[in-house]
Amino acid sequence: MNELTGFQRDLLYCIAGTDDPYGLQIGRELENYTSTEVNHGRLYPNLNTLVEKGLVKKQSKDDRTNLYTLTDLAIDHIEERRQWENDKLQHLNITADTE
Repeated sequence: MNELTGFQRDLLYCIAGTDDPYGLQIGRELENYTSTEVNHGRLYPNLNTLVEKGLVKKQSKDDRTNLYTLTDLAIDHIEERRQWENDKLQHLNITADTE
């Protein structure tokens, strides 16, 4: 996951935390987290990059909407990242429940 940008990592987390995530919904979730506008010119190229890297699966919901889901590889990367974060923050007694 270290080859991803922070924005791409945040997209993975938004996809993970959303039921039936589609592009606009993912963008709104990220806007709520960052309090900044996520424009289509940034959102969709980054989602496509995640698809190309095998981290996200894109499927058509209808003629205008695509659904994005995490692949097993993405879930593995997120678990590894969470473990790394736990290890780095251990001395602050800050942990993320990974169960």
